[in-house]
This record gives sequence, structure tokens and C-alpha cells, in this order.
Amino acid sequence: MAVKQRLSVYLDAEMMAQLEKLAVKERAAKSSIAEAAIISFLTADDADRWEAALTRRLDRLTRSIDRVERDLEFSVEALALYIRAWLTATPPLPEGAQAAAQAKGRERYQSFVEALGRRLAKGQRLAKEALEEIEPNSSDEGFRNDGNR
Repeated sequence: MAVKQRLSVYLDAEMMAQLEKLAVKERAAKSSIAEAAIISFLTADDADRWEAALTRRLDRLTRSIDRVERDLEFSVEALALYIRAWLTATPPLPEGAQAAAQAKGRERYQSFVEALGRRLAKGQRLAKEALEEIEPNSSDEGFRNDGNR
């Protein structure tokens, strides 16, 4: 049997009442309960390690969601601006030109889908490029007055 050393601990009345109630309920000595609590506090158990790992993972996911939210907000705003400009600048077509315009629209849409597929296959992202232009690195000189980069 190992020799134990004495430790005096001062607890407030409420904490002492809880300790005594637990000791009666568990039929254990108050010092045994206090020793178990101290051991638990001093040694990281699997639950603590799991909680820390989960917290780190949740933090990474939160940052990732924040980036997705920012990118989505950018995309929605860009689309809204484009639609507004298109609706403002596009005059209505005469009835005789509708069929030709629809055929040309289908052709342009097919070209658009093919270009989009090529960019996605290569991993290119226009939104990323646009964000890099909007938020230039500190090494960039930014936009010059003549509109060139």
C-alpha cells in the first residue's frame, strides 16, 4: 500500500454539501472522491482529446463555410449586376427576328456550356480570379489611373 500525503482543501459551504451528498450516495470517502476528481483533472482523458479534435475540426469547417458564403455572395451580386445591365441595355426584338435570335441564343449557350466545362475540367475558377483582382496582394500595385494593371 502506497503512503499517502495529507492535503488540506478549503471548500465553500455549497461545494462541501455537494461533496458530502455524493459521498453518502456513492458510499465512498470524501477524500476518495476528491482524489478521483483531481486525477481526472490532471490527466487528459479520451473524451477531452476527442473534444479538442472536434473543436479544431469545427473551427476549420466554420472558416470553410465563411469562405463559401463570401464566394456565394460575390457570385450572386455579380449575377444580379449582369442581369440588371443586360435587361437595361437589351432592346426588345421585332417579331420577325425572334426565331433567328433564339437560334443564335441556343448556339451561344452551347458555346458557353462548352467553355464552362473546359474551365471546370482544368480547375480554373473565374470567381477566384475576380476576387484576386478585387483584393490585390500587398505586392500588387493595384489599378493605375489609366485603367490598366
